[in-house]
Amino acid sequence: MKLKIGEKIKFLRKAGNITQEELAEMLGVSCQSVSRWELGTCYPDMELLPELAEIFHSSVDSLLGIDDSAEKARVAQYLERFQEAVNKGETETCIAVAREGVAEYPNNYTLLNKLMYALFVSGDDSGNISGWQENKEKYDSEIIALGERIGKYCPDQEIRLEATARLAFQHVEMGRNSTGRAIYETLPRKELCRENHIWWGLAEEEKLPFLRQEIRADYESLRSNIWLLGTSGYIPKEEAVRVLEKTAALEELVCDGNNPRSGWGAARLRCDLAKLYAETGQKELMYKYLREAVQAAKESGGRPQNQIYSSVLLGTVEESALEFETSDTRPFWELLRDKWLSNAAFDACRQEREFQEILRNCGEPG
Repeated sequence: MKLKIGEKIKFLRKAGNITQEELAEMLGVSCQSVSRWELGTCYPDMELLPELAEIFHSSVDSLLGIDDSAEKARVAQYLERFQEAVNKGETETCIAVAREGVAEYPNNYTLLNKLMYALFVSGDDSGNISGWQENKEKYDSEIIALGERIGKYCPDQEIRLEATARLAFQHVEMGRNSTGRAIYETLPRKELCRENHIWWGLAEEEKLPFLRQEIRADYESLRSNIWLLGTSGYIPKEEAVRVLEKTAALEELVCDGNNPRSGWGAARLRCDLAKLYAETGQKELMYKYLREAVQAAKESGGRPQNQIYSSVLLGTVEESALEFETSDTRPFWELLRDKWLSNAAFDACRQEREFQEILRNCGEPG
């Protein structure tokens, strides 16, 4: 079996921002020797392996590829703990888990990307993170450093592009709009993405699941953009009502009405519709959608870990509760009651019997 130590040395050297000349000087060898190792022409002497491991904060076994399977198993454990925490809105736990993983595997870009994400989310003002504003300032330079490192050295294109997009977002969030825009401009156009071209290379048995997977992804993207248009405030409220009604209609069309009506998305869409109906004086429809929002929010607490539904366009879809990520530790019914229903759009009817009844129904599910 051919050792891939040269590839590992090249990977770790670039991750550490070390040139071939600098590594050669550290080891007391020629630059040509380092080049030959990385090309796979020859291997470094055995006595140099401990020094290489020390330079790269690694181990000899890891350099030789012996620990790859063990590392993958450990990283999977970190990712599972991280996902459980982010699903509950426990941002500080996410940061702690990611830091623990990076301390053990400092050159694992999956964990570095998760750390960047957790630090970024800790500055989210839409959740209930008490120190979100301080976090934005405190973690800014670390987020930038992680994003630049991943973007420059990560061999995994998906992780690299994800981190690059988040890096741009961070710059924009911190008021450095021109810097963020310039980074966004480096991302590939939608027309060049894998999904637009890979169809022709798929085996016959792969084509149906691929089509349905892409329909689902495109549906979710379209739904998100329509929803954003309806809530953006850039169009008249009467038009915004029609836009969000189309969001609900699109859901029925694509999912055949079979998708579960529990969870954040179901509750929030109906609450946003109710808000627009309140603002346009359509009180009967406002109450209709508020009741549906309450029902969806309360049912989310008792939903199973995995929900399955099917439609002619999507085929069979399995949704996991752990796929949901939030910066808010409150359950949906509490979020609905204490945040969404406090919107000024409902002030005119806040003392009405129907509205008070809805607030009472927003109590903790029995």
